[in-house]
Amino acid sequence: MSATTSVPAGPLSQLGLDHLGFAVGDPAAAAEPFTARFGFGVLDRFPGAAGAPEDGVRTVAVGAGGIRLVLTAAQDAGHPAARYVARHGDGVRDIALRTPDAAAAFAEAVRRGAEPVAGPAGRDGVVTASVTGFGDVVHTFVQRPGPAAGVPGPAATGLHGIDHLAVCLEPGRLGPTVEYYERALGFAAVFTERIVVGAQAMDSVVVQNDAGTVTLTLIEPDTGRAPGQIDRFLASHGGAGVQHVAFASDDIVRSVGLLSARGIGFLDTPSTYYDLIPGRLTLSRHSVDELRDLNVLADQDQDGQLLQIFTRSRHPRGTLFFEVIERLGARTFGSGNIKALYEAVELQENRSDATR
Repeated sequence: MSATTSVPAGPLSQLGLDHLGFAVGDPAAAAEPFTARFGFGVLDRFPGAAGAPEDGVRTVAVGAGGIRLVLTAAQDAGHPAARYVARHGDGVRDIALRTPDAAAAFAEAVRRGAEPVAGPAGRDGVVTASVTGFGDVVHTFVQRPGPAAGVPGPAATGLHGIDHLAVCLEPGRLGPTVEYYERALGFAAVFTERIVVGAQAMDSVVVQNDAGTVTLTLIEPDTGRAPGQIDRFLASHGGAGVQHVAFASDDIVRSVGLLSARGIGFLDTPSTYYDLIPGRLTLSRHSVDELRDLNVLADQDQDGQLLQIFTRSRHPRGTLFFEVIERLGARTFGSGNIKALYEAVELQENRSDATR
């Protein structure tokens, strides 16, 4: 684990997550899983997030608690949302950052070396301006006159915030991308890790804004090892992008039970994984049997424990998926689960071989 002393200056010192902007082919169809299955509400009024019908842009905004997702489709093939969908399919194109002064934040980021995408502009009382992020993903600075209107409380499924986003980067882009976020946007690298699983390996750095409210887990594959899931994402997605969005819950057992009942599919975990939990940690909440019944994973670091589970991807390219996470003090991201799952699969295979 490592940390930097990077401190954002002036206009970049009060950034927060405003919303995630998805580029999609059909906003109504893209919204359906979020409303019918995740339990989010439709935000009838969410000004300044995207274009308007008269611009040839269709938008649906959904959310709950601190989760705000803006789903945008454009008729014009030259529109950024349309270009994104043509290249990558539906996905996160904009990680929008709330700020008290969008023009000042934009100017400061550009002064620090950020590449401008769109200068300051006002609409419906909201000022926005955009700079590049990674791949084809941008950051829009959003200045609102007051709290975002129309955002309901936590979802019926208990999801209430965005814990982090996992980002897959091309080989060799991890270092430059971390440096860009530190220099241009005032983020700090708070966690560094190398993960080795069998013949595969990947390197990861977590960057955060100063308040810790915007967290990006940046990951690149080690091309000197066997290809793995990061390599597959890059090939299928067509370059760097958001691999998954992690939704926060205060009770993962309740949330996953409700989500499963609503038709959300989750990845299976071998039963042997749960046989090994008592040797890894003593659960501070929930039981091994509760986690086993729902395929929820458990991990811990020096600050506490976390519980997490990943959805099955419904994306046509198999790229974007979601995570549900409950933090019980832990500040890391469950990398111990990768090793534990690998060992569990090996144990399960060995047991199967012994019974043949």
